[in-house]
Amino acid sequence: MSVQSGQQIARLRETVARLHAELTRYGLVAWTAGNVSARVPGRDLMVIKPSGVDYDDLSADNMVVCDLDGAVVEGDHSPSSDTAAHAYVYRAMPEVGGVVHTHSTYATAWAARGEAIPCHLTAQADEFGGEIPIGPFALIGGDDIGKGIVSTLTGHRSPAVLMRNHGVFTIGRDARAAVKAAVMCEDVARTAHLARALGQPVPIDPADVDALYDRYQNVYGQRPVSPTNT
Repeated sequence: MSVQSGQQIARLRETVARLHAELTRYGLVAWTAGNVSARVPGRDLMVIKPSGVDYDDLSADNMVVCDLDGAVVEGDHSPSSDTAAHAYVYRAMPEVGGVVHTHSTYATAWAARGEAIPCHLTAQADEFGGEIPIGPFALIGGDDIGKGIVSTLTGHRSPAVLMRNHGVFTIGRDARAAVKAAVMCEDVARTAHLARALGQPVPIDPADVDALYDRYQNVYGQRPVSPTNT
């Protein structure tokens, strides 16, 4: 392994360890459940959380480096029990740079019902471009979960899927984007639950969903400034 590649992996170890703190910060996980992984750019490798280690004990040193078949390449711990699922996503979706899994309460309640979250909120249109879809039931440990994630999200604007009877999986261009999607998925799920408890939520016209999604993805926020405009 080159010095540059080693430094890249070291940085990703730090990033992935730090991003796990966001899962606890936003109340998306309990005990040792949940995980974050990141693809190593330009390499058929990923960095992922070790299995069954307390969040308070996570550090760059105990993150695990695996190949995209889920085999450990570097690290002293066993990787997450969801490693095969993450690896399948990276193999099948080369545009994905980060994967996150949580059992966040409200989103997982929708997953337990086997129900997608309809798009009744502008914030959901912004982030997810429509409904947050439901994926199939799959047992933990193999790559069946990964197959369900990929089959559900391929061609879908949502970066989040509710795997039936299980929980939330999100994808992103990098690990931070996948964490953001997990945070926003739980926020949307909670609000949608409360809206339904109060009555029948009002739908948003599909054309307006498209417009909201386009604005948020392509206009909202800070954009690089052209040198000619500085």
